[in-house]
Amino acid sequence: MKTGSKALLLILLGFGALAPRAFAQSPGTFTATGNMTTPRGWHTATLLPDGRVLIAGGGDLVPLKALASAELYDPSTGIFTATGNMTVGRLDHTATLLANGKVLIAGGDGSGQTPSATGGFHLTAELYDPTTGTFAPTGNMIVDGGFEYAAALLPDGRVLFVAADTDRAAAQIYDPSTGSFAAAATPVAASIQDNSATLLPNGQVLIAQSDELRGELYDPPTNTFFPTFFPRQPWVQGPAALLLTGEVLMPGGFDDTLDDRSAQATVYDPSIEIFRQTGNMTVIRTYHTATLLPDGTVLIAGGDVGPDINVTTNFTELYNPAAGAFTRAADMAGNRELHTATLLNNGEVLVAGGFIEEAYGPVTNSSAELYTPASLIPAPVLFSLSGSGQGTGAIWHSSTGAIVSAGNPAIAGEALSMYTVNLSKAGIVPPQVVVGGQMAQVLYFGAAPGYPGYYQVNFTVPSGLASGPATPVLLSFIGRFSNGVTVAVQ
Repeated sequence: MKTGSKALLLILLGFGALAPRAFAQSPGTFTATGNMTTPRGWHTATLLPDGRVLIAGGGDLVPLKALASAELYDPSTGIFTATGNMTVGRLDHTATLLANGKVLIAGGDGSGQTPSATGGFHLTAELYDPTTGTFAPTGNMIVDGGFEYAAALLPDGRVLFVAADTDRAAAQIYDPSTGSFAAAATPVAASIQDNSATLLPNGQVLIAQSDELRGELYDPPTNTFFPTFFPRQPWVQGPAALLLTGEVLMPGGFDDTLDDRSAQATVYDPSIEIFRQTGNMTVIRTYHTATLLPDGTVLIAGGDVGPDINVTTNFTELYNPAAGAFTRAADMAGNRELHTATLLNNGEVLVAGGFIEEAYGPVTNSSAELYTPASLIPAPVLFSLSGSGQGTGAIWHSSTGAIVSAGNPAIAGEALSMYTVNLSKAGIVPPQVVVGGQMAQVLYFGAAPGYPGYYQVNFTVPSGLASGPATPVLLSFIGRFSNGVTVAVQ
């Protein structure tokens, strides 16, 4: 692989201007930030490429009432502001950021939207456009999965949906290029309940679910599901987090055997396709969040800790994959369950909303707070010829080492190379590269040969791009986004 000495020089010149900021808060602590405009739980939170967070839907539990409202959190100001409403009220829906920068909202429970509404499960889907701040309908789902689905963005930019609240197993795929859903292969399980869908580094999707106490894998190129070994550890309502090792952590949840919350945790190892036990959490919990941090640890926050009755908590803990152990971390300012926890571009975690269990039932929460990890690692950086991190990127033709320019543009299918920082040293979980709003195939990612601290990413130019001197290029890693640069395409 040719690194391009000219490109490296440009990178070194521009790195200082893009250096990360200092700690805003004391490391390892939670601090309050602005409140949401509307109290809500069971909502979605989606990090947008510009660093803002879209909060959509959710609502109350008692009585069950879904919200159509949405809002945006701006980390630069710490303030939430209202944005356009969804076309319908939804709670417990899915929200998936597409390669084109729009957010796909699908499914959910629409109960109690008006005094006369009976609610019901949505088969509708819609798209949020951050450039206009509006939602617009897209194609309807074709498989009724109750109101609950598990969704995973596939490497080619499509989205897999697997029904998660139905007595029959079903799956479907959304194609952004057509704005429509199509049936996928039928999962192995006869029925699916309370499942999760996690994209693995090899491009397959892990479906782990409780109804039949099993796991299965979806392979996009062949459109097939096949079983993988799952030990008899019943769990529901537990989150899943992809680790930097490529494994998947599933901490806690509800144990059907004990009829109570669980502190047990399971790790799926894709290299041998087996689930294994890891250390227990410090407390039993369900309806909590599990957020992968850039240093490889996982923040577990809030939830229902019971036992037997609903009790929300402000307890948090950190999972260390190297040790296979959980340790107590700082407490949140408030108790929460069915909230959201979103890793921001600056390395902090935004925890927002949720429910607080009171003696008379759950109370919806509008507060939000920020967790500052002990190791604050910002998002990846792409380098530009100007050294400012904007404009024409420091991207070169892999075959020649020559910089891509208007006079020497890239062509469809060609391999290009670029440098970045703040990827994983393990080199297991791949970054995603988007060119002109389309997913690019990543050919190589890892330490840049001979240049400590830098990472090289090789990728192919997608087909079907319009010719021009300034096609946008964006890189994301563990859900966070680089600055945007451009590349000339013919």
